[in-house]
Amino acid sequence: MSPIVRSGAAARAGALLILLGPLVSWLAEFITAAAWQDPPYSPLYNWVSHLGLTGPPQTAFGQAANSPLGAVMDIGWVLYGTLLIVGAFLLFDPRKGVRPVVILILAVLAGAGVSLVGIFQGSNANVGNGLIAFHTFGAQGVMLAGNVMAIVVGTGGAGIGLGRGRSIASIALGTAGLIAFPLFMADVFTAWMWNVGMFERAVIYPIMIGHALLGSSVAAAQRRHTTGRLPPLDARLAS
Repeated sequence: MSPIVRSGAAARAGALLILLGPLVSWLAEFITAAAWQDPPYSPLYNWVSHLGLTGPPQTAFGQAANSPLGAVMDIGWVLYGTLLIVGAFLLFDPRKGVRPVVILILAVLAGAGVSLVGIFQGSNANVGNGLIAFHTFGAQGVMLAGNVMAIVVGTGGAGIGLGRGRSIASIALGTAGLIAFPLFMADVFTAWMWNVGMFERAVIYPIMIGHALLGSSVAAAQRRHTTGRLPPLDARLAS
């Protein structure tokens, strides 16, 4: 399969930005969840998006929500979305066919979606004024586009720089996320709400792991490619 990614500094920068996005988001999540102590935050029970609530303590979507560092989580999501979009445009070359164009579209949808989650909180105030629609659209958009992107990346791994094992892993991650999505939605719409945080993360974390896998794999491949083109050490020293 012909390469569908750029080469050189642009590709390396793009890969690193894609890798950095989920790492920033996970760090923000860890810091924000650690600060939520009244009651203690439970990653299996509590909504992920409740971490980003910056208003007063409230009961939102059936759960007590009190996130003292909600702004940290919101900034983490916006940074994640921005890094993904910029990184994808630096890495993938739309002149190389349909697949890189599709990946870029999915990256924009996923990046915009996670950014919307950070900008428009899942608060009672936004339910009342109607802005919750942007939060919902963003959350469901990243869940679908992000997991489909992982599958498309995996099926085109040879042209991206992913080995066979990592290509299969990307496909498996996206497939697992898409399977978890209707289970999560059923948990929500049936009002069962059993461990909704667990189901939500079962959809989201495969996307984040897929982005980390993509970014780290391409960065390593680009580094090997650059190193392989260097002249022998004695020739460089002689020059």
